[in-house]
Amino acid sequence: MLLIFFFSRPLRRQRLYTLADLFSERFGSKTGIIPSVLSAFIYSVPTTALQIVGMSTVFSIAFNMNVKTGIVLSFILILGFTILGGLVATIVTDAIQSVILIAGIVMLAYAALQFGGGMEHILSNTPRDFLTPLGANGLGDVLLFALSVAPFYLVWQSTWQRIFASKTEDIAIKAGLTGYAITLCISVLPYSIGIMARQFVPADIHPDLIFSYVTVEMLPPYIGGIILIGLLSALMTGADSFILQGSSNITQDLYHRLLNPNATEKQMMFVSRLSVVIISVLSLAVAFALTDIVSMYQWALRLSATTLVFPFLAIMFWKRTTNTAVISSMLLACFTTILWPLLHTGIDQTIPGFIISFCSLVIISLWTKHSSSENVIAVYWEDLPSANRKIDAIDSAENKAV
Repeated sequence: MLLIFFFSRPLRRQRLYTLADLFSERFGSKTGIIPSVLSAFIYSVPTTALQIVGMSTVFSIAFNMNVKTGIVLSFILILGFTILGGLVATIVTDAIQSVILIAGIVMLAYAALQFGGGMEHILSNTPRDFLTPLGANGLGDVLLFALSVAPFYLVWQSTWQRIFASKTEDIAIKAGLTGYAITLCISVLPYSIGIMARQFVPADIHPDLIFSYVTVEMLPPYIGGIILIGLLSALMTGADSFILQGSSNITQDLYHRLLNPNATEKQMMFVSRLSVVIISVLSLAVAFALTDIVSMYQWALRLSATTLVFPFLAIMFWKRTTNTAVISSMLLACFTTILWPLLHTGIDQTIPGFIISFCSLVIISLWTKHSSSENVIAVYWEDLPSANRKIDAIDSAENKAV
């Protein structure tokens, strides 16, 4: 919501559609490599794998399908949907499945409440730690978890896509804030369903299977079937969106911007489809190796955030930021976040990752000079050359990319 409210107008004004575009336009093409690689492989691959695993759990519960068979079937469906449907298919199915899922979650919460014996019975049989927002380990753990995942959403490419897909800046802000406000309101329901399900689901069931189990076992078949279809649609369009995000990073940021600026439409299309296959296959491999959904997702978000958030904010607000400082900050923060756990200090790697990112960015910026390839501006208030490109030229380029 902070990204939408504070950055929608300056980002749309610059006519830059990815984080790598912003870094490349401000500092030169090579600086955009790190955001592109992080977005294409560190974020898109594991998050697509999560969607594959999610779909396999639905197949497992609904059709008693072997999990590995479900993973392969999910991979085939997602790959076919992405290649044949693309972003247009995502927009259409997103609109339909979001309505089905919201209605389904409300019905599921009500059914779980009734099946669990009512609110009073559920509260009396639930450990107190499950009912407090701070959990068993207190405020420190909650804040640390929030620090490891929340900052990432300032640089989340999916929100950028929605900002630029809107017809106007006002629509981007109003629609974005409304959507996230609705999400915030209903986010308590999946948590509540999990708490209530503890009263009646088998004790040894895997946590990833609870939502599908409750949907199949508690709702009338015709309602449960519709909800599962909505859930599968959400997972498939989510995977489609993540794959296309990674594909656009590889095609536009790495291939077109760095390797072949004069690429033809046919070459761009070939690289785009090839990158879709590469990301999908890598995601399939990760899905087979995945044992903990939450930890994997947290790792991807943490690494992206410690590496990119402070450089992004510096580009927006601090004119003194230099190319050398941004590259150094991203590399140092990335290596610190990855290697810190090997030191066994007991301190979460998120904290040293952000500290290294901020300090190196400030110190090296003050010690170094701007390179000749930089556009020395604070992007939040001033315009890059991209802001003055003719709309017709941009539309033409976008149509070619599509």
